[in-house]
Amino acid sequence: MPGDSLDGTMRPHMAKACPVANKSSLVGGRYSNRTRATQFNPCGTLRRQPNLQKRRIFVPELNKTVMVNLSTKGYKTLQKNGAFKTLREAGLV
Repeated sequence: MPGDSLDGTMRPHMAKACPVANKSSLVGGRYSNRTRATQFNPCGTLRRQPNLQKRRIFVPELNKTVMVNLSTKGYKTLQKNGAFKTLREAGLV
């Protein structure tokens, strides 16, 4: 079963979403040359995931390091506005 470890305890699943930038997966269609010619969509849909990066961020106000999964846009926001303020607004600290 997903989330089970070898010792039988349940571990929480990490959502594929950025808590800072509120980016999550999107469903989009592929686009083929036939679509351009006839407006017929033979390709179906595709789920696009956000660009999540696992980061260790030092928060000087707390004097500790926090591990977070952020999108690249969320990481740029964190760099611009400061770690403590951004993570507090996202509910991570």
